[in-house]
Amino acid sequence: MKLPLKTRSNSAFRLIYYLVLVTKFRRQSLTADILERMQLILRDLLGKWQCDLIEFGGEADHIHLLFETHPSVELSKLVNNIKTVTSRRLRSEYKEHLSQFYWGSKPQFWSGSYAIISVGAQAPLERLIEYVQNQEKPE
Repeated sequence: MKLPLKTRSNSAFRLIYYLVLVTKFRRQSLTADILERMQLILRDLLGKWQCDLIEFGGEADHIHLLFETHPSVELSKLVNNIKTVTSRRLRSEYKEHLSQFYWGSKPQFWSGSYAIISVGAQAPLERLIEYVQNQEKPE
């Protein structure tokens, strides 16, 4: 799939990233309902950063995101914001379910680490989309 370049006032670019986030201690806390809600939260959040969610998928203990951004986005700040917002919103909306896995006054939902890869460096976009779509779905 050949994608045209996007442009801004003085630049042309196509920046697509593949992000993997893992739950703290790889706890099997994500359900199909939580993943659906997380996708909506992420689409809205990325829109606020002027980014586009291309594909989203996950299993019970991790998520995969393919997203497109522009050159002025600081990736570490974006990832931190994604982790903070999704953690806060999901712990609020699914408090009863998630309290089985995370406890304390400020339970940490995501692992402190993450993987982010620029698309095209390791695999073509089509292959990554297929991989994300074929994740085992939790019940």
